Amino acid sequence: MDSFFTLSKTLWFLAAPSNALVLAVVLSLLLILVGLRRVGRGLLLLATLGLLVFGFSPVANFIMSPLEERFPQFHDDGQPITGVLLLGGAELPDIGLARGQPAFSEAGERVIAFADLARRYPQARLVFVGGSGALFPDGRGKEAAMMRQSLNVLGIAPERVEFEELSRNTAENAAFAAELVKPKPGERWLLVTSAFHMPRAMGCFRAVGFPVVAYPVDYRTVGPDALDDTFSRAASGLDFTDVGVKEWVGLVAYYLSGKTRTLFPGP
Repeated sequence: MDSFFTLSKTLWFLAAPSNALVLAVVLSLLLILVGLRRVGRGLLLLATLGLLVFGFSPVANFIMSPLEERFPQFHDDGQPITGVLLLGGAELPDIGLARGQPAFSEAGERVIAFADLARRYPQARLVFVGGSGALFPDGRGKEAAMMRQSLNVLGIAPERVEFEELSRNTAENAAFAAELVKPKPGERWLLVTSAFHMPRAMGCFRAVGFPVVAYPVDYRTVGPDALDDTFSRAASGLDFTDVGVKEWVGLVAYYLSGKTRTLFPGP
C-alpha cells in the first residue's frame, strides 16, 4: 500500500478539526479523572472554545474563500473543447448502488456540470476520473459504478464516457487520467471539480504535464464580500472548517512531497 496515501488518511483522521476537538474533550476528561485537574480543565476550555468558534462563527468562510476564488469561473470563448474531465468525489456509491438510483453528496454540482457540458459540447470526449478514496475500500471503482448507473438519468449516452477507476487521490487522478487520455499538444480539456479543490487539482495536472482548463463548481461561499454569516448548527460550521483545512493541509503536503510544483497553484 502506498505509504503517502496511507499516512495521509491516517493523520487526517486525527488532524481534522472536528475530530481533534472531540478527542481533546475526551483527553481533558481523562486528565481530570486521573487527578490532573488544572491541565484537564485548561484543555477542556480550549476545546470548548474551538467547538464554538469553528462551529458557529464565520471563521470557516474565511478559510474556504481564498481556495474558491483562486480560479475564475469558466466562460465559453468559442474555442473548441477536446474533452471534459470529471473528478470523482460527489458520489455516494454505497447508498446509490444499494438503492438502485443515483445518489450524490452536496458536491453534486460536479455531476450537473458534467451533464451540461456533455450537452453543450456533443463532440467532446467525456472522462470520469476516480476510483475510491477509502483507506480500506470494499470494492474496486465503486464511484465509477455509481456514475455508470447514473448516466441515462443524466441524459448522457453511456458509450460516450471513458472511465479511469483506479486512482485514490488527486495526484493519482492526474497521473492516471493523463495515461488514459494521452493528451496531444493544442488540445483543450476542461477539468470539473469543486472550486475549493481546484488549486490542488490544477497543480497535480500541471505536475504530470497535462494542461487543463479549470471549470470550478460546487461553491460553498456566497463570495469574498459576504463572508460574515454565522452558522446556525455547529455541525455545519465544523464540516465547513474540515473541508477548508483539509485543502490547505493537502496543498502543503502535496507541495512538500513533490506532487505539485507550487504551493498555491493559480491561473
